[in-house]
Amino acid sequence: MQKPIAATGWLVTAGALALCLAPLGLMTYQLMSGHLDPDPAKRLMQGTGEWALRGLAIILLATPLAQHGWRSLFQYRRMIGLTVFLYVSLHLLLFSQVYVGWELELLLEELNERPYVLVGFAAWCMLMPLAMTSFNSARRRLGRRWRQLHRLIYPATILAWFHLFWLSRSDVGEALAYGAVFLALLGWRLRRRLARARVPRRD
Repeated sequence: MQKPIAATGWLVTAGALALCLAPLGLMTYQLMSGHLDPDPAKRLMQGTGEWALRGLAIILLATPLAQHGWRSLFQYRRMIGLTVFLYVSLHLLLFSQVYVGWELELLLEELNERPYVLVGFAAWCMLMPLAMTSFNSARRRLGRRWRQLHRLIYPATILAWFHLFWLSRSDVGEALAYGAVFLALLGWRLRRRLARARVPRRD
């Protein structure tokens, strides 16, 4: 009886991974077939950024759902988190290739003059140690510090939202929608933390 269960688990995991990578696969197919957009580099940057934001929202949603008995999504947070880092890294690589041409001086100028570039880069810097320590061996080595380190996802999410907001300029509807989602999910955590703090400790 164990083998069919194990096989089913692998199939579900493979399916979850395929869903995570499906947007990237679709964008790659559209790029190779010439159907992506008149400006494919810009569309790829937008697409990778959008799916990174959606991934962050899904990760933050996993814990509230688990608290209400829906634990399926919670089990795939690591996979989704690594996929988010992949999309953010591709987003950054595209920016470095297309807009600054890997010129350090131009990159530093962009970071100084455009706040959305700076906060986006800061969000990527916060997500990088989370990706590097997402494995069980790193969790065992870090112990309690692992959980503290992975709370960086909260400021990283806030910075990612500011990145979108500053990019939106006059059309801020999408940014406000993401902001409402992030505010609700982060507010749920803050309210839960405050509720725990009010519970008196037993001697």
